[in-house]
Amino acid sequence: MSYKQIIYSTAPDPAIDPSLTNGTFSLKTVPKPTDVPADKLLVRAHYLSLDPAMRQWLTAKRSYIAPVEIGAVMRGQSIAQVVSVGTSLASTFQPGDWVVAYSGWQEYAVLGAKEVEKVVLPPGGRPTDAMSVLGITGLTAYFGMLEVGHPREGDTVVVSGAAGATGMVAGQIAKIKGAKRVVGLAGSKDKCDFLVRELGFDAAINYKDADWRNQLKEATPEYIDVFFDNTGGEILDACLARAARDSRFVICGAISQYNVAKPQGPTSFMTVISQRVTMKGFIVFDYADKYPIAQKELASWLSEGKLKRKEHIVPGGIEGAPQALVDLYKGVNTGKMMVEVAPVSEALTAKL
Repeated sequence: MSYKQIIYSTAPDPAIDPSLTNGTFSLKTVPKPTDVPADKLLVRAHYLSLDPAMRQWLTAKRSYIAPVEIGAVMRGQSIAQVVSVGTSLASTFQPGDWVVAYSGWQEYAVLGAKEVEKVVLPPGGRPTDAMSVLGITGLTAYFGMLEVGHPREGDTVVVSGAAGATGMVAGQIAKIKGAKRVVGLAGSKDKCDFLVRELGFDAAINYKDADWRNQLKEATPEYIDVFFDNTGGEILDACLARAARDSRFVICGAISQYNVAKPQGPTSFMTVISQRVTMKGFIVFDYADKYPIAQKELASWLSEGKLKRKEHIVPGGIEGAPQALVDLYKGVNTGKMMVEVAPVSEALTAKL
């Protein structure tokens, strides 16, 4: 038997080309392992995570993680199922266990115990939560908002990319922590309606509207105390112009700038001085020692109904991952974007 891998073949220039014949990635078929080493697991990926940071992983030379090498399997996490267990791991894992796996973009992977994490869910949880609201996505929102943004009761909090996987969680956390007003920026009326009606945001602004800057001004009459930024570019610039005294700007991502040749910085930068603004970038891995505490609190909020999740799952197998990643940068998703590599009907045991 054989299985498929997506290989990183050509550096983007500057945008990702989703073609599997002459684009950024290529498709490779390799033999499925028949013997699993004693200290390894064979896992099968079912849901592949798509994340904005992936564009940076391809070319960034001075970053928090080394770039993916040309010719290597594309880096990525998946919700996977253990298929075979090496003899030395038989007391810890068994076939059918669901895990979050650093599998990369491939249908199967042979991994060590440190490259997987068993899925542990709260009441009402489902395995895909471990890669979204209870996984790196939720943790990014949690630490960015609470450790960097420090929202206080009475604050006005604005979130860009608010209908995306991280932004929607960040905004909900601000409400949970007592923010007076939470405002989201998103790229369609449907997304804005979702933020207000389903997630409890106080206001949502479609940044594709011609008058979105005026809407932002009206939605922040007391200016912005905390800005959680996932987009960068002109939205960061506009929010910086609305910064309150001693405001905190959480720089989580800059999805609007990842695929442009010359990224745009803020022109409202003098506001940092006049309003004593703190702007801080962060990486979720900086808080790894606090993951258990954060996951416990996120799980509690999820079980209590205080925290809601939404997933955007792309069907059709691993071949669809490159195009889905391009679509992620176009903002087609609401909530966490994943590619269905294998349907749950093909799982060994437990159903999602």
